[in-house]
Amino acid sequence: MPPKKSIKVIVGLGNPGPRYANTRHNVGFMVVDKLAERFRIGITRSRFSGLWGDVNIGDDRVYLLKPQTYMNRSGQSVGGFIKYFKIPTTSMLVIHDDLDLPLGRIKLVRRGGAGGHRGVKSIMEVLGTNEFNRMKIGIGRPRYNEDIEGYVLSPFYADERKTLSKVLDTAVEGIVLVVREGLERAMNVVNAFKLEDEKKRAE
Repeated sequence: MPPKKSIKVIVGLGNPGPRYANTRHNVGFMVVDKLAERFRIGITRSRFSGLWGDVNIGDDRVYLLKPQTYMNRSGQSVGGFIKYFKIPTTSMLVIHDDLDLPLGRIKLVRRGGAGGHRGVKSIMEVLGTNEFNRMKIGIGRPRYNEDIEGYVLSPFYADERKTLSKVLDTAVEGIVLVVREGLERAMNVVNAFKLEDEKKRAE
């Protein structure tokens, strides 16, 4: 049984630069930015091919990392960071988008495959393990027959933005719960949330 308070670094996945800032693939960045905003800290230090900062959540010091390598080389930044700070992979929480979950769903998992996500795949390849915690943020599937690459690199639909705002807030609360009370407790709470619009779920 892992220690209750074991998370030492929160990694949000995304692509750097204004071109990608509001795209679905950058929802990991969005969550980490929202967390930093809540605790009024900056993610401005530049090293390890990433931007990073740290925050105290209760009695725990937690690092926040946004790799700046582009998604498919995220492992380069993550690997260097956790090696320098001597953080075990099991004390890392990686936040990323997930096509197989609808917008409004968040899923915490302890391990698993990459599921086609290039950022997660890169981390697994560099670290040589899938033994790290993940927070999957649902982005759903294309409505209008867009190709997958174009879809994930596009902004959310206009009528999704209200739900997205709720998702980001809930994800932040979930992260705080993970740090303070452990992954198992947080999984029981966060994985049960269904924040998507009721009308859309009925359609």
